Amino acid sequence: MHVSSKANSTQASNKESAKSSAACLFYHFQPSLNLISPPSSPPPPSSHFSLPPQGEMAGKSNKSKAKRAAAQSSAANPTDSAPQSDVPAAPAPASVPDNGTVDNAVEATVPETNEVPPPVPNADDSESQAVAASNDDQPKQGELRLYPVSVKTQSGGKMELQLNPGDSVMDIRQFLLDAPETCYFTCYELLLRNKENETHHLEDYNEISEVADITTGGCSLEMIAALYDDRSIRAHVHRARDLLSLSSLHSSLSTTLALKYDAALNKAQNPGDKPNVPELDCLGFMDDVPASLRKLISSPTEDIKCVESIVFSSFNPPPSHRRLVGDLIYLDVVTLEGNKYCITGTTKVFYVNSSGGNILDPRPSKSGFETATLIGLLQKLSSKFKKAFREVMEKKASAHPFENVQSLLPPHSWLRPYPVPDHKRDAARAEEALTISYGSELIGMQRDWNEELQSCREFPHATPQERILRDRALYKVSSDFVDAALNGAIGVISRCIPPINPTDPECLHMYVHNNIFFSFAVDADIEQLSKKRPSSNMAEKIPSSDKVPCKEGTCDGEHNAELNCCSEAPLVENEQATYASANNDLKGTKLYQEADVPGLYNLAMAIIDYRGHRVVAQSVLPGILQGDKSDALLYGSVDNGKKICWNEDFHAKVLEAAKLLHIKEHDVIDASENVFKLAAPVECKGIVGSDNRHYLLDLMRVTPRDANYTGPESRFCVLRPELITSFCQAESQSKRKTKTDEGTDIVPDPSDVSVDTSKTDDELSHGEENGASTSEKTVAEKQDTTADSAARSSESSKLCDEITFNPNVFTDFKLGGTQEEIAADEENVKKVSSYLVDVVLPKFIADLCALEVSPMDGQTLTEALHSHGVNVRYIGRIANGVKHLPHLWDLCLNEITVRSAKHILKDILRDIEDHDIGAAVSHFLNCLFGNVTGGKASTNNVNAKNQKKGQGRGKGKASAKKSLASYMMVDSNILWSDIQEFAKAKFEFELPEQARTTAKNVPVLRNLCQKVGISVAARKYDFGSTSPFDASDVLDLRAVVKHSVPVCSEAKTLVEMGKVQLAEGMLSESYTFFSEAFSILQQVTGPMHREVANCCRYLAMVLYHAGDMAGAIMQQHKELIINERCLGLDHPDTAHSYGNMALFYHGLNQTELALQNMGRALLLLGLSSGPDHPDVAATFINVAMMYQDMGKMDTALRYLQDALKKNERLLGPEHIQTAVCYHALAIACNSMGLFKLSQQHEKKTYDILVKQLGENDSRTKDSQNWMKTFEMREVQKTAQKQKGQAVDAANTKKAIDLLKSRPDLIQAFQNAAAAERANTLNEAQPRGRGFDERAARAAAEVRKKAAAKGLLVRPQSGVPVQQLSQLINPGTAASSKKSGENGEAKKVEEKKETSGNGKTTNVAAPAGLGAGLASLDKKKQKAKK
Repeated sequence: MHVSSKANSTQASNKESAKSSAACLFYHFQPSLNLISPPSSPPPPSSHFSLPPQGEMAGKSNKSKAKRAAAQSSAANPTDSAPQSDVPAAPAPASVPDNGTVDNAVEATVPETNEVPPPVPNADDSESQAVAASNDDQPKQGELRLYPVSVKTQSGGKMELQLNPGDSVMDIRQFLLDAPETCYFTCYELLLRNKENETHHLEDYNEISEVADITTGGCSLEMIAALYDDRSIRAHVHRARDLLSLSSLHSSLSTTLALKYDAALNKAQNPGDKPNVPELDCLGFMDDVPASLRKLISSPTEDIKCVESIVFSSFNPPPSHRRLVGDLIYLDVVTLEGNKYCITGTTKVFYVNSSGGNILDPRPSKSGFETATLIGLLQKLSSKFKKAFREVMEKKASAHPFENVQSLLPPHSWLRPYPVPDHKRDAARAEEALTISYGSELIGMQRDWNEELQSCREFPHATPQERILRDRALYKVSSDFVDAALNGAIGVISRCIPPINPTDPECLHMYVHNNIFFSFAVDADIEQLSKKRPSSNMAEKIPSSDKVPCKEGTCDGEHNAELNCCSEAPLVENEQATYASANNDLKGTKLYQEADVPGLYNLAMAIIDYRGHRVVAQSVLPGILQGDKSDALLYGSVDNGKKICWNEDFHAKVLEAAKLLHIKEHDVIDASENVFKLAAPVECKGIVGSDNRHYLLDLMRVTPRDANYTGPESRFCVLRPELITSFCQAESQSKRKTKTDEGTDIVPDPSDVSVDTSKTDDELSHGEENGASTSEKTVAEKQDTTADSAARSSESSKLCDEITFNPNVFTDFKLGGTQEEIAADEENVKKVSSYLVDVVLPKFIADLCALEVSPMDGQTLTEALHSHGVNVRYIGRIANGVKHLPHLWDLCLNEITVRSAKHILKDILRDIEDHDIGAAVSHFLNCLFGNVTGGKASTNNVNAKNQKKGQGRGKGKASAKKSLASYMMVDSNILWSDIQEFAKAKFEFELPEQARTTAKNVPVLRNLCQKVGISVAARKYDFGSTSPFDASDVLDLRAVVKHSVPVCSEAKTLVEMGKVQLAEGMLSESYTFFSEAFSILQQVTGPMHREVANCCRYLAMVLYHAGDMAGAIMQQHKELIINERCLGLDHPDTAHSYGNMALFYHGLNQTELALQNMGRALLLLGLSSGPDHPDVAATFINVAMMYQDMGKMDTALRYLQDALKKNERLLGPEHIQTAVCYHALAIACNSMGLFKLSQQHEKKTYDILVKQLGENDSRTKDSQNWMKTFEMREVQKTAQKQKGQAVDAANTKKAIDLLKSRPDLIQAFQNAAAAERANTLNEAQPRGRGFDERAARAAAEVRKKAAAKGLLVRPQSGVPVQQLSQLINPGTAASSKKSGENGEAKKVEEKKETSGNGKTTNVAAPAGLGAGLASLDKKKQKAKK
């Protein structure tokens, strides 16, 4: 926010009240910090390169936001109590076979489910045994000690809460609000009695420890009914409506799948039976992704109807004489029985009055029906209500606790149900819509966001518990601010909120609503493109000086004309006045918030994109509207450096932050030739508010400018803070190495951070496959190593802090100091810019090629780029570097296309009328995905004829609006030409014609909809048609938000430490770190947050590697629910969560349920990345592994062949992932007895690994061992075969000798041969001399009919051949009998070999090895049939 745009009309409340109001809705969660030990012995070498659970996704960021969850409550009656938040309900009763017994491994209602039974420790695991068990009595960081406190409820019942002395009374109220026994009590006071029987009245903002000491025991609480007022009684009615609806219950598909599986198990006749699950159509998902769109959206939860309607009566408001006797509200209620009641709500009770017609009769109609709550009254009035309400509460209680939790800013759903569900009457919904306030409170004082935020920052934070309290207060206030800013921005863009300066030009309009300041920042990049179309009012395109500092007149009216005329200016010339400056300001604000320098403050900030507009929302600077505060500017400049202000006290605070942000203290000269020492960008503004706090604003250039992008058009092309951190660490390592002349023990390159974490799972997996101990260090060695590491880290950190950058180089500001200093500063910035191009980009491209970073869609690609310190403007260079990999090339092309199309579509949305949005968006989508030719409107434009009629009607600036008809004249060629032009200017990338083809798929549509906020119908779209979309397919347009909600740095540190321990195989230590981080995050953010999901994923991985599959499923279920709610149903992380869940279920032998989860994972991967991605191939390998374990080898081989084809096509025949496919095929062939094929596949695996990893790599040696194993088994099989042939030769000699000695047997053989030919049915008989063909067929037909009737057919005369063979060699009888039972001949060929159980298996040869022969063989078999 800038000096001319601050507004505040509300007094600042005192800090104590802000503290209590900020902490009013926080709840803690009982932590579960149980140590585990590593498995007693390493698992046996896996017969698969089975992929372990996915590690950290590439580009995973901490930008997600979530609202606090409901807290736990523990009731006296366990069957009625709500499940605790930190105790997840089990997905399904997971039964684990154990020596013939079956135990329930997961119990939904037992609080001990999170406790992990430690496996029997191995004597070799010295580090596991060295874990200090004595620490169990000491609470770990983030862990709270809880004490039981009994509660007497308002209805007279008894229950018990587990409380901490630091809990506030508002925490207790939240606990009671979530307990089934007390959930409908909203208006009461709390009394606390200690064991001395002293009574204390609890105020809402008190902490329990301030009133009484509950640690001594004997304390109890009592709920005392309080009097309603207008606000509290409305809140009570609203709460009652919420309780009667299941809309707040967000059921996860994983829960549904587990419950169905459980039900199928229960229906099974025998306990050992498993439900018969049909084969999954996973390959079908991949073949036809558009057709699977409907499968993404699960059917909504069927609501249980408790009452027909509860509405505010038209008798409201109560007449004055009734107000004097306590009437507050009148409600009209219709029960399920059809009875109509008019209910009076008074200051004390609810009762049914006697009103029947249009005249109010306030007398009670029934005596004894007065209750303190509306729910209680309805239970007395209607038996059906009582029964239905019980069902609703039971359904909510039976769900996973996380499914009842509301999340802050749920992700934009780009798909909506199709056909569109019927819109039904709902009086309550209508009332809420009519009283819309765009985020502000209808009753009561507006919140002072700035005072709340700054007061929270001033909380003490010396101890861990103080830091948790401070972090959750900051998170709560920031989250509420973002929610209010979103609603307010929609009101501003919809012109429902008037500007505070309506007489100024529209481009200078400012808005203040709900104590939040709003200003526009409109993208003007498109204006140069739009010259070929009717241009709109340029004033709208240029944001006001209140958002962006005036640079070279970019904000004044005279420059607007220059801008229109400047035909040579590149497209991005105006970027500094648009999206980039707002983004940079938000990033700079985040950096200073994280620096957390005492006495230096920033405003709360959020960016909202809606309908093509970008609105910047900020908390209001105190006192800015009370008069001219220009003299309050103490630091920086408001006039582009002409006059610079400086203050020693302010400079000291800014300098302290600059040291943490690698900003150099430097000299700057203003227009009057005065020299100032600054430690921040010149255009920043340091202001002292009326609250005497020092605020630093306008932080667009906290990091230095990108030296690779020079020129006036790239003024705001700055480097990312992640790159600065990475460069500083790399430089400090280099200096330390030079200083010590040692090349050992160097900290990994920071640019490899995400690579290292993504490798964690693979390294663990390979460690297990090798059967080697993961660590052999003693505790003493570890401590020494830790001390050395800490010393090196401290030295490296010191060197790192010494590297600083001047943010004002390569700008128009006049720098002070000597020319050598300026040149050195410029060289420093050039150095880091070169580091980006020469080191980071090639390393990132190499990581992409090696799949160590594997983005699935545009969002994860962007996050991966940012986490490595790469700006998205470099995506063109990334694309050129990955041309040889089709999936990455397509991903980069599509991202460039979507980002370019997004700007063009936003320009359209900004200028379109409300009634034309659906048609304009659908036409744009048809031009992008279809083939709309020359000015021809797409068929969905029903109102095309009427567009020009309404052109002149508008709101405020209708004359400047573009008519829809002008956009209907745009065709596909024009649009793609604009996209290519934009891509060239923005990303320096020549978009090939191929991009038009690659963009015609669902992932691109999904990406564009998510970036712009569009929702489309979930139906199959034909991307091959001219116009795939209809106006009715566009169902919604939502706002997209960026914000600076803080995350808990302490928890992030614990997670990083846990990841390091996990990578070293120290399971118990890593479990401790992850559990502590989970506990802290639950208290700070509540469960609905992306970081909580990360903790759950890592906890699941630890338990998975420790062999506790049931515990892993519990944690994975949590992560899955959070990801679905916080990231989206089809986010790649959600897909990987389903994949991990499937692996864990498979570990519990619940393969059918595992396959259903795998099916969901493949569906989501198809939507986010399309079928051609290595992660899809990796998932196919896991699916094949599961089918293989079920004995369905044909299906398993089909998936393995498809995975191999994908990897060979996408990655090349010599990629490691291709080797993984060959190894999986080798294992599959081995299980079928095809040892020769196994050896061939493993040889290919070995050759690839030798080339990629070298002969000494552990994986290469593993492959060599496998090859030897297959070779040995083939030799054994060949030896057995030769032995059998020798026996056959001996038997033949015996038979010849027997026939010579008994001539009568020759005749018997001839008769037997004739009978055998006669027995052959439905086959063409060979024509031979002396053979009656008709007689043989007639005899065969007679035998066939007799057999059909069950009659005995007379046996042929002569000696049966079977008996003869038994006479020759009695020892072969058993084997021939077994072979006969199997009903198949024993023929050994390459494509048809016998497995070890004597059963012949026909298998199509894997891809690349005789597939043609196999298919030909199948055709022959079909012809025979």
